[in-house]
Amino acid sequence: MERSDGRATTPETTPAEASGGPFVLVGTDGSRSALEAVETAALEAARRGTRLVVAHAFLWPLFRVDLEPSVYGPTESGLRRQAQIVLDTAVARAQAVAPGTEVSGELITGEPLVVLATRSRGAELVVVGSRGTGGFSGLVLGSVAVHLAAHAACPVLVVRGRDEPDGPVLLAVDGSPDSDAAVDFAFAEARTRGAALVAVHAWTPRSGPGDLTFAFHDAEKVREEAEHVLDGALARAAVRHPGIGAEPRLLRGKPREVLLEESAGAQLLVMGARGRGGFAGLLLGSVSQALLHHAHCPVAVVRNTAD
Repeated sequence: MERSDGRATTPETTPAEASGGPFVLVGTDGSRSALEAVETAALEAARRGTRLVVAHAFLWPLFRVDLEPSVYGPTESGLRRQAQIVLDTAVARAQAVAPGTEVSGELITGEPLVVLATRSRGAELVVVGSRGTGGFSGLVLGSVAVHLAAHAACPVLVVRGRDEPDGPVLLAVDGSPDSDAAVDFAFAEARTRGAALVAVHAWTPRSGPGDLTFAFHDAEKVREEAEHVLDGALARAAVRHPGIGAEPRLLRGKPREVLLEESAGAQLLVMGARGRGGFAGLLLGSVSQALLHHAHCPVAVVRNTAD
């Protein structure tokens, strides 16, 4: 791998990891979406009081092509120089948005998805745009954000839609292990942002395995069980996060439709990577994938990495 100052590093020892300090990680490829992600990541690092690491995956060395400029062309035309310009532009954008935050750039040789997933080890948060070009050529949201949400070693924030600065942090609760991890993340986000917190649990009489719940329980019974899940999650979180209140919203409807509608007025949607009832072995549930593609605000996906 290479750092933005030209010195080599190894995958096992990178500047942020060597320092032992927490950091926010953001991937950049020079696209407008990526630069928006860089700005968001800079603000997130400033809120947390951590450093920001801006990473650009330099794919071309893997193809063993000439990285230097042609003797017949301008000095800035080489692939290495172009990659450095992409990285330096992103670092400058981050420094302008959060001037008091320490920002470092890393030019890392490797495939973008692998680079970000690996580099997320030790990070508090990894931030990506909804789609990109350049170093992430041809990759759209489905291949970038979904992959990272399923494999990153920390929560993933996908910058999409339109965040409402005065809106609440919206938390999706379903009682799954990933949802429990998302609860803690959402409470912490509400505190650092100084925002209201709204916890939503969507329920329907046909929400059971094979849509057979209605055959065994009436609607009121299912609603009571859903209320128990929501109240229990918030009660446990209140002990861990004193002073942060959450407005519970028990809404009847399918989770993806309910959360999509609720996201319209939120500044951030926080949800677990995989909910209850998902197929074993799936790292990212269908509802999470749907919201990554269609939510009206940025989405943070949290996995339970305790195991």
